[in-house]
Amino acid sequence: MMLKQLFLIAISALVAIAFATFIDIQGIAQTPTDLDLAAYHAPIHYQDTDSTKYSGDYITQFNYDGDWRGTNNWDNLLSYQLNAHAYYSVAETCTHRFITYSFFHPQDWTDIPFDQEHENDLEGLLAIVRKDSTTFGKLEGIVTVFHTNFYSYTPAGSPLISGAENIDGMLTMSSYNNSLHPLTTQEAKGHGLRAWPAGNFYGSNNQDGIIYYPSKTNAQVPASGNTRNVQYLLIDVFATSGMWQRQLDEASSSTGITFAKWGTFRGDSSSSCGAGTPTCANDSANAPWGWDDSDDGSVYKGEMALDPAHLVDVYFNGLGNFDSTYIRNRYIQDLKDRGYNSHNLPLGWPSQINLNALIGKLKNQCS
Repeated sequence: MMLKQLFLIAISALVAIAFATFIDIQGIAQTPTDLDLAAYHAPIHYQDTDSTKYSGDYITQFNYDGDWRGTNNWDNLLSYQLNAHAYYSVAETCTHRFITYSFFHPQDWTDIPFDQEHENDLEGLLAIVRKDSTTFGKLEGIVTVFHTNFYSYTPAGSPLISGAENIDGMLTMSSYNNSLHPLTTQEAKGHGLRAWPAGNFYGSNNQDGIIYYPSKTNAQVPASGNTRNVQYLLIDVFATSGMWQRQLDEASSSTGITFAKWGTFRGDSSSSCGAGTPTCANDSANAPWGWDDSDDGSVYKGEMALDPAHLVDVYFNGLGNFDSTYIRNRYIQDLKDRGYNSHNLPLGWPSQINLNALIGKLKNQCS
């Protein structure tokens, strides 16, 4: 009897281990890292390029030249390799995860007379991911940044419908690395971002452009402005000594080298910016916590990163069970931990956003 019991116990243990291994291999009911989550939903990105200056349309990281000085990024474009990168951040409620992605270009440039250009350029998108029984959840829609306008898109089967803002189109998805990814596109020169196939580059052989694919390990350099498979490395905005850390360190300074004010990068008219007939605007590029649509009503500057649940709640109907408070929001938590509140605001903080109310949206757990 004793031997039989021991045998049954051993068998039960082996079954439990095998089942746990199966669950792990299948990726079911696991909590993903933010990098794994970002990589799973990251866009396959169609970047239009212009033969006048291909390198002006390559995506890279802000400190591609080895420093965080915003006023030499235009100047250094031709002196350093432009390894492909994209920034991401994750915020989480009890029902959704919200992932921001952003693509940096050292120059927002033009070769058209009487146009405008500026140093630094960062535009991107918000991915809306419903938490479900799977590890990575289900993408329900995206909102993209096209200069001072936001565009909304949903994939087939999404429950989301137009709310205060109209949905602008259907999101095309493509399989890559065992998951479906949205296709996005950026224009050449000005780099406004929308869902593919908007713009002038669709991937045809007779078109100038680069197709970028997400990676957790590789940051490749395009062979030319007509390269069809380049991997971009995903960088956490919250990385130690990274972009968000720079913003926090300069949040109360008017002399920061990276940021001119809250959410706005420092940039000047040095080197060839504005040479000839174009003009060059200073301090004109924004971080995700500075992105703004010029006419979307009650959604305010920076909320795509700071309070994405509110933006989604305004932009869309058909949300179903939807939580608008956060069990994780590093932006808000770090501001709170640094001692910022409605009576002690970062320099240039948007006046429409009550920071105390924003802090009040943090919670420890789901009920």
